[in-house]
Amino acid sequence: MADRQDLRRRTRQFALDALKFFRKLPKTPEAQVPGLQFYRAATAVDANYHAARRGRSRAEFTAKLGLVVEESDEVVNWLEFMRDGQIASDPALLSEAQQLCAIFTTARETARKRNVP
Repeated sequence: MADRQDLRRRTRQFALDALKFFRKLPKTPEAQVPGLQFYRAATAVDANYHAARRGRSRAEFTAKLGLVVEESDEVVNWLEFMRDGQIASDPALLSEAQQLCAIFTTARETARKRNVP
């Protein structure tokens, strides 16, 4: 798995890139509704990973990683939706969302295995 500091930088940069993408969306309801859902999930990836790193126990860490996985998967969904609906597209942002989702899914599974007595 990627280094923890590297992941911290990546999740922060991902949230900032999501902000730039969101700001460029058309100001129409059809763009802003999914755009806001996307933006909330993208910033939650960063916030929940930050919280996971500060977990008070392995169980709390694992639970927070579960939230990161859910939010990163949601980001992928909204980016695909906006691409398929011809609202907006950013292949690099989608690729990063997919990579982060895969990384955190693996991390969560590893953490779960270590929690089993």
